[in-house]
Amino acid sequence: MELHRATSLAALMAVLLSGCAHQVPATVPEVASGFLKGYLSRETLPNSKLLLPPPPAKDSAAFTADEAAYRSTRSLKDTPRWALAIQDAELKFPEVTAAFSCAVNAPLTPDATPRLYMLLRRSATDAGLAMNAAKDNYKRPRPFMEFNETSCTPADEPSLRRNGSYPSGHTGIGWAWALILAEVAPDRTDPILYRGYTYGQSRVVCGVHWQSDVEAGRVVAAGVVARLHADPVFEADLTAAKREIAAAREKQLLPTRDCTAEAAAMAIHK
Repeated sequence: MELHRATSLAALMAVLLSGCAHQVPATVPEVASGFLKGYLSRETLPNSKLLLPPPPAKDSAAFTADEAAYRSTRSLKDTPRWALAIQDAELKFPEVTAAFSCAVNAPLTPDATPRLYMLLRRSATDAGLAMNAAKDNYKRPRPFMEFNETSCTPADEPSLRRNGSYPSGHTGIGWAWALILAEVAPDRTDPILYRGYTYGQSRVVCGVHWQSDVEAGRVVAAGVVARLHADPVFEADLTAAKREIAAAREKQLLPTRDCTAEAAAMAIHK
């Protein structure tokens, strides 16, 4: 990998997947310090620049809709939905996988479900990096930049300013996980997909992504998951993950979040 590509990769992963501190098996190398290698090579990742149209132009109806979506969420500040958006902004492992614990109705941890946890880490890298081509090409400014306002995560704003808004990497990771987890626990498909949807919408609530960024992130994520199914290592991990969830249910292991509070927050819409 060329030096400038390695630098770009490290910068992107620092935004998308910061703080992966957990130990990983020696058989799974890292793409940068603390960042676990995905299943797909750079050559086999879906190309987001080819998959997506350009982001909406400022004189378009689509951009007017983006502005309206952003404005409609400003009244959510200091509500439980705002707090959930802050929580959803966290991409540090192992905390991040808890976002889907209630939806799956099981703990998604390195101790309770180690193969599933590893699958989520590796697929997150694939989903995150698949956004790179479009992000680098369009370099779209984020809503909090456009309006010179504060997002729900002010400490993240310096790094977010250096990383294009279109498509949404957080959304891509969350939607890829939702599609995968719906296969792991098909009886929980509706709550899992709904959580994947609200996970992406949290980026609009937070003020760090436009609605069209979020929708584009879901498109690329679907392409990533489709491509992952052609990878035999992913398929083996998926099979193992299904067994782990079945075992966790036999043991009646509980989710690692307050599911009542999470459901109440997700029910708040704007």
